[in-house]
Amino acid sequence: MAKLYFKFGAMGCSKTAQALITKFNYEERGMKVLLIKPSIDNRDGATIVRSRIGLQAEAITVSENVDVYELYLSKYRDSNVIIVDECQFLAPDQVDQLSQIVMDYDIPVLCFGLSTDFLTHLFPGSRRLFEIADSITEIKSVCKCGGKATVNARLDDEGNVVFSGDQVCLGGNERYVAMCKKCWLKAKREQEAKGIRT
Repeated sequence: MAKLYFKFGAMGCSKTAQALITKFNYEERGMKVLLIKPSIDNRDGATIVRSRIGLQAEAITVSENVDVYELYLSKYRDSNVIIVDECQFLAPDQVDQLSQIVMDYDIPVLCFGLSTDFLTHLFPGSRRLFEIADSITEIKSVCKCGGKATVNARLDDEGNVVFSGDQVCLGGNERYVAMCKKCWLKAKREQEAKGIRT
């Protein structure tokens, strides 16, 4: 029986690389993969999914008002599996639609993404995945101190950790670093002691 999978982790934990490797594994066995990414993630181009280690593939982009269930039925019904990169940017309704595809058509849906933003608040798509996914797996990464990284710390142009702003701010290594909560709070205290307000 197929499942809705949520594979999450902090920035730099290889989520996208694992999504693309999973795509390759299915295709190597002659299966058709529907690779999706939310249209808000346009860092590498509108239709490109690219990992930090250089793997990349073409994807179908969906805006938050696209009905993913209807998209699947109308154009991609011959897919054997659906893989979603940056699933945190999905609308909760789209997560429900993916779950309905799993139930109605018995094909697996694998969602890869962040769980929380730079202030440790859940993204709406991730929250819904935590609520309804059949399988939830954390992809672990490491802080510079050697501890488990759980915070997606946002950096300003001077390299200071940011503690205010919009939930969504696209970026890679130049804008985010994965940290453990202890190091993240330490950076906040040190910046406050120096009078740095971010």
